[in-house]
Parts: sequence; C-alpha cells; structure tokens
Amino acid sequence: MNYLMILGGFALLILGGNWLLKSAVSLSLKLQIPKIVIGMTVVSFATSAPELIVSLKAALDGHADIALGNVIGSNIANLGFVLAIVVMVSTIQVEKSFYINDWPVMMFSSLVLYGFFAFDGVIQRWEGLILFLMLTVFLIYLLKFQKAAVVDEMPEDDEGFPIGPTLVYLLMGSVGLWAGSELLIEGAVNLAEQFGVTKRLIGVTIISIGTSIPELAASMVAIIKKEKAISLGNLLGSNVFNILAVLGITAMVTPITAKDKGLIEFDILWMLYFALVIFPLVFAPAKMKLSWREGLILLGSYIIFISLLVDSLQ
Repeated sequence: MNYLMILGGFALLILGGNWLLKSAVSLSLKLQIPKIVIGMTVVSFATSAPELIVSLKAALDGHADIALGNVIGSNIANLGFVLAIVVMVSTIQVEKSFYINDWPVMMFSSLVLYGFFAFDGVIQRWEGLILFLMLTVFLIYLLKFQKAAVVDEMPEDDEGFPIGPTLVYLLMGSVGLWAGSELLIEGAVNLAEQFGVTKRLIGVTIISIGTSIPELAASMVAIIKKEKAISLGNLLGSNVFNILAVLGITAMVTPITAKDKGLIEFDILWMLYFALVIFPLVFAPAKMKLSWREGLILLGSYIIFISLLVDSLQ
C-alpha cells in the first residue's frame, strides 16, 4: 500500500504539473502577461497551497511555530534542492530584470522576516499585515511593470484555451499537486517508519523535501516543455509567497512565536544563505546563466545543511 501511495503521488504530481503549466501558458497568452509573472503568481500560489493549508491549520490548532518551520524548510528546499535539480537538468538563461526586480524582492522579504524574529522572536499581527501588504504591492508592480526575465525558447509552441478550460486546468493542476504531495508524503513516512527510521529524522528530511514536491513537479514539467520562465518564476514566487502570504496570513490569525531557538539561530540563517547565494551564481562561473555547475553548488549546500541539522538533533 505504501508503494502504491508513493507511485500514485508521483503520477498525480506529473499530471498536476502538466495541467497547471497548460493553464499558466494559456493565461499568459490571454492576458498578454509575461510568463515569469504567471509563474510568480498563479503557478507559485498553487504550488504553495500545501504550505498555506498546513500553516493555517497549525495556527488555528495553537501550534503557530510549526508554520515558521514549514515555511523556512520549504524555502530552503525550493532553492537548495528543487532549483538545483532543475538547473542540473537544463540550463536557465537569466536576463537583467531577474536580478533587478525578482531576486531583490525575495531577498528583501527574507531579511524582513529575519528582522521581525530577531527583534523579539515573534511575528505579531501587525507585522503579518505588513508582510501581506508587501505581497499586494509586489503583485501590482509585477502586473504593471514586469518584463520577461528568462528567454522563451519555444514561443511558437504556446497553446491558448478558452477561459473555461483554462480555469478547469488550473483547478485540476492545483488539486493534482496537492493530492499528489499528500499521497507521496504519507507513503514515504509510513515506509520510513516501517524500516525503523525515527520520526524526527523523517520530519527533517522527507517532510521538508515533500512540501517542495509540488514546486519540483511543476518546475520539471515546465523545463521539459521549454517553459523556463514559468519554472524559475515559480520557485522565486513560491518563496516570496511563503513568507509574505503564508506567514502574513497566519500571523494575522495568531502571532507566530519561535519557541525553538534553533529556528532563528540556525534554520533562518540558512534560508538567508540560499536566498543570497543565488545572486553571485548568476554571474559565476557562467555569466547570466544557471547551469549544472551552479546546481551542484546549491545541492551540495543543501546536503551540508541537512547533515548539520540532523547532527544537531541527535
């Protein structure tokens, strides 16, 4: 049964990623919006839905600190694991609007989050409102001023649909990614417990990667179909959305307290490292590209992070 759940989860993730990509491309054509904007809004929102659901439920159940670990772990996995895998499969050519607009917003959001927690270890309701308002301003800016940040290699393959089928694909893709990630995580956890792996280790490894599975699925489908703008935009947008919307909304429901000091003294610093290191990697060793070399650096860093974290928990 566990193996069937894992296989079923992967199948739903592949289908969901494909459906979500179809709706994103169609929306891009219909609304005449750059694909990276669609990636940073529609696709990233849909792939971040599991984080939002988990964080809100945790907050309502009185475990608001889970929301913080959920977002930090997911943001680290998005860049250290998902982006690493994506660029190791296919090089992404980056244009200057990426580091002028999109990367600074992700970096600034990460620094604001750190500032809120470094001050008193809590995100108050008014701080959550500030985060959510930052997201609103960013989205308005994207829709009005953003230009393409990644070269579209195959624009002639773009396919548009009427608004009805587009929305159906969007809904089916979102549900497919959510259900697929649920099946995959539950199957993996059950399998790990069956082989005697501790729940703590499962949480650090399988769950942290599992919450980023929707991003990986959507991004890999986008890469295979040469929609690299959506792939890169999805990952950047997901990290921004996780901080500004997931934590913003959760904090507005109930203040988020970092009960475990390791979240501030260790985890969030690694999140800042991954957000920061993307910038120099765009310029070296190959200028304006993210390729397999950069992917190896990101993946190596992620493995070091997991190793240190596991050691600290033992």
